Amino acid sequence: MPPSVEIVLPVLNEERSLRRSAVRLHEYLADNLADYDWRIVVADNGSTDSTPDVAAQLTRSHDRIGCVRLERRGRGRALKRAWLESEADIVGYMDIDLSTDLAAVPSLVASISSGEYDLAIGSRLKKGATVIGRSPLREFLSRSYSLLFRAMFLTGFRDAQCGFKAISSRAAQDLLPLVEDKAWFFDTELLLLAEKNGYPIHEIPVRWTDDPDSRVKIVRTAWEDLKGLLRLRFVGLRRASKELSRR
Repeated sequence: MPPSVEIVLPVLNEERSLRRSAVRLHEYLADNLADYDWRIVVADNGSTDSTPDVAAQLTRSHDRIGCVRLERRGRGRALKRAWLESEADIVGYMDIDLSTDLAAVPSLVASISSGEYDLAIGSRLKKGATVIGRSPLREFLSRSYSLLFRAMFLTGFRDAQCGFKAISSRAAQDLLPLVEDKAWFFDTELLLLAEKNGYPIHEIPVRWTDDPDSRVKIVRTAWEDLKGLLRLRFVGLRRASKELSRR
């Protein structure tokens, strides 16, 4: 049987863009992941608009699109549930705006299916990446954050926050129960837990087109990220590593 792949689209009040993005991704995967048994899952975390209705319509019109509904908000919460409930060999996610060029999807999936890596991530900061339309402020904050966590943890990866990632089922089942953050720091926490416990990560330079309608609150997110880094630096990583060693 071909390896199975499940791509999650986490959404919150995305009634305008969900159908367009999901159909576009569906068409791309049909043309470019023919060697895999692939599926798309819409993970709605607390939408109050018609996003759940759009997701339900997509599941009826496309046999490879499913959906899961969470009443509580949090992108990390949505990804954690969807990934842990998945039976696929490889699980991943993309931001609903599809800012990452879809041409990088086959490389992302192949990195995991080869068995060489447990995680694969898109990068806007690695040599070879192309970033379009990003404001100087967001670029500065992104690079500053990268410098900060690399200085604190001496990591090999550069871009922890790119909304384009995949992970093997084995690594997901091992690591996700230990990830505490339910929001935007989820990505960084997962990657730090993975690298510091010997799960290989492959960073892929991508072509990224920034979404001017991004819902990310810059100041609030930066503060939560800083608190998350301090938690992992002084308590979280040691505790998670001990938990993994006992399994």
